[in-house]
Amino acid sequence: MENNVIGMASDHAGYVMKEAIKKRLEKAGYKVVDFGTNSEASCDYADYAHPLASAISKGELVRAIAFCGSGNGINMTLNKHNGVRAAYCWNEEITRLARQHNDANICVMPARFLEEDFCWTLSEIFLATEFEGGRHQRRVEKMMQF
Repeated sequence: MENNVIGMASDHAGYVMKEAIKKRLEKAGYKVVDFGTNSEASCDYADYAHPLASAISKGELVRAIAFCGSGNGINMTLNKHNGVRAAYCWNEEITRLARQHNDANICVMPARFLEEDFCWTLSEIFLATEFEGGRHQRRVEKMMQF
């Protein structure tokens, strides 16, 4: 399990954004494990969210990025899995705090509402920001008790 390996998933509405961010990640030296989808054909986000979340739960991946149209459906699905802390990231500070305070391991973005360059900025923030631990560790442990 390497920190430079990033999982990705999306539905049809997030496909174009996933592909664009995937190319940027690879150019930046990351290895991407793509759980799909592989086209803009209508599909269900859960079909791609569950395998991604399972890989995070099993410790096969440390971090991931996911997209759907609004970001809501895929985020809700991802968070059904033990050990997953998917955060709905739509601005820089929320993204930074998701990592610093909540040790988020999946960054979820709304593909229909954010531009590619901004999604890349949020991706960079998510991947570069460290968890602060301390009092936040206690809170994360309580969050993960169920």
